[in-house]
Amino acid sequence: MGTDSRAARALLARARTLHLQTGNLLNWGRLRKKCPSTHSEELRDCIQKTLNEWSSQINPDLVREFPDVLECTVSHAVEKINPDEREEMKVSAKLFIVGSNSSSSTRSAVDMACSVLGVAQLDSVIIASPPIEDGVNLSLEHLQPYWEELENLVQSKKIVAIGTSDLDKTQLEQLYQWAQVKPNSNQVNLASCCVMPPDLTAFAKQFDIQLLTHNDPKELLSEASFQEALQESIPDMQAHEWVPLWLLRYSVIVKSRGIIKSKGYILQAKRRGS
Repeated sequence: MGTDSRAARALLARARTLHLQTGNLLNWGRLRKKCPSTHSEELRDCIQKTLNEWSSQINPDLVREFPDVLECTVSHAVEKINPDEREEMKVSAKLFIVGSNSSSSTRSAVDMACSVLGVAQLDSVIIASPPIEDGVNLSLEHLQPYWEELENLVQSKKIVAIGTSDLDKTQLEQLYQWAQVKPNSNQVNLASCCVMPPDLTAFAKQFDIQLLTHNDPKELLSEASFQEALQESIPDMQAHEWVPLWLLRYSVIVKSRGIIKSKGYILQAKRRGS
């Protein structure tokens, strides 16, 4: 691992942007941890294993070039969708904004997901509530820039349907009334409410919004946990310089059978000051 980590450390010291993608986790074989207990644990494990695989296979030419953007992936797990099978698949994604206030993160995440999977559009994208300061309630103003970017992506046919996560009835109603492209779904975390709130259920039924459940933690990936994963995979690197901007989790489901054909994570991080 010594030479591997030296090359990886040198590349990360010069690069400005890191794109990390796990490929299809169902293709990981020996890399796959048998039963991660939480989504956060699974994600951290995926980041570390991806970094380890990538650093063990660095092309010597790459070290001479010192690219601005590093593409970090598990090459044997990368799997694009066969164009002949595209109609039989439902491609869904959930986007987590981590350390960026830029709504352009939304477009770059969707573009990268389409590229990774070899598709022209995603069938569904749900956006997790963007990060806000402690003690501040999520408002329409927080959501608007991200939602406008999602609307643009629907209009340019990059996404078919868009949805939200963890909005209460008031928040969902405000978004619905303001938005040009209406949310078609809202995820509810059953850890925080065992029963769907009746007012939310009634509003969703009236406006044909699908209510889904999820069990993601409030913060799936923190800046600190990302930096710890970097540090453990590539010892002695300046992990504190790297900040994750966004994380996208995708799944590809065979419509007729309801089985998962592919699932994985993509994330983008930037070096501070770059």
